[in-house]
Amino acid sequence: MAPKEQQKQQTQKKEKMTISETAVPAVVEAIIGRTGFRGEVTQVKTKVLEGRNKGRSMRRNVKGSVRVNDVLMLRETEIEARKIRSKVTKGTYT
Repeated sequence: MAPKEQQKQQTQKKEKMTISETAVPAVVEAIIGRTGFRGEVTQVKTKVLEGRNKGRSMRRNVKGSVRVNDVLMLRETEIEARKIRSKVTKGTYT
């Protein structure tokens, strides 16, 4: 295949990309809790600001430091994180 044909196909693929394939901003509304094997992941409630699911509130798992009103860039807004089932958080023994 000629280089021009390959370049043309790549530009056509970029044009076919939907909104869900690009990053979408979402603001953190609340921090739900810690999850993960060692408690390294924070589960937060977010509200999607743009895209197909604009205005949708959903749970997401975030690795790293996060605070309320932070803006996250989500690669996809279709899948929601599972609810935290355990009442026990890591590092807390009562």
